[in-house]
Amino acid sequence: MPGQPAAPGLVPTFLSVICALSAVLLFSSVTSAERIKDIASFEGMRENQLIGYGLVAGLDGTGDKGNQTLQTMVNMLQRMGVTIKESDIKAKNTAAVMVTASLPPFPKPGVRIDALVATIGDAKSLQGGALLMTPLKGPDGKVYGLAQGPLSVGGFLGGGGGTTVQKNHTTAGKVPEGVTIESEPRFSLGSGDAIRLFLHNPDFTTASSVTARINEKLNDANAAVTMDPATIKVKIPQEFQNKVVEFIASLEAVDVAVDTPARVVINERTGTVVIGENVRIAPVALAHGSLTIEIKTDYKVSQPPPMAPEKASTVVVPEKTVNVKEQPGSLFTVSGATLGEVVRALNALGVTPRDLISILQALKAAGALRAQVEII
Repeated sequence: MPGQPAAPGLVPTFLSVICALSAVLLFSSVTSAERIKDIASFEGMRENQLIGYGLVAGLDGTGDKGNQTLQTMVNMLQRMGVTIKESDIKAKNTAAVMVTASLPPFPKPGVRIDALVATIGDAKSLQGGALLMTPLKGPDGKVYGLAQGPLSVGGFLGGGGGTTVQKNHTTAGKVPEGVTIESEPRFSLGSGDAIRLFLHNPDFTTASSVTARINEKLNDANAAVTMDPATIKVKIPQEFQNKVVEFIASLEAVDVAVDTPARVVINERTGTVVIGENVRIAPVALAHGSLTIEIKTDYKVSQPPPMAPEKASTVVVPEKTVNVKEQPGSLFTVSGATLGEVVRALNALGVTPRDLISILQALKAAGALRAQVEII
């Protein structure tokens, strides 16, 4: 009532509700943005690929049968001081493999990383094998790591006598932490008094947002400059000239609103459809009815009657039946200004994922689907 004092505890409760709502709104605004660390990488921070040729030993008769592995074994034994003829070696317990690894940025000698192993011969399985010491080289031909250790295949191959049981792929595996880094390639962070930032997904709007947020962070309108949709050049402040790592760490934590294009990704092999948040559908009328054609063949046996001539014989007569079914489709009004409306409009059709792929392609052809359609 007017003029009456507020009930005890009413004002604190109201203030607590306002504070809670403010916290929720603040949290929502923060979580809607992405850190620069998650959407971009700084110049000099990159992986390098390593590759090597080696042998996997200890297989249970599932190794290579070709001469390539025999020659490799002879060469390896000769380097160890053992002289042996190629005809005296059986390679069924050994397989020739290619070993690959990804050298992380700024690796240090002694650090261990994973190795991927795959057969290049006719080996049936690498189950139970161990990779012998294999030097891994970079594109420049220098050795940056040594790989060795037992394989983890993640499957098995068993059986005999014409009956086999196989789970997963057994001709490729991994040696967890099987690569020891021996030398460090040269890396450099930035060039001179500036450093460049590369977006993982080039976009004009996102690049401009990153530039604006960095300038706001450094309190300098000219600190960051957008070079192109994927590159932002940032001047290193005077106080961070000898502290580039600390400067990069401060920029990585900056939150940036990421703008993503309207996109629909379709995988026709699996029937998977992914619709982006910004996808819109203009009002359009749509009818969809699936057509199913089934061809069935029945085989019947025709036998000659009793006392038939000698040339008469039993024959198999195929009988084919063709059935055509067309599902009736009603006309629906499909539109949507938000992702939820798009999903509800498409669900109203009650179609399968593969039918949905055809519908989306037809909407794109009609100009009603305001998004990029990417087929993978």
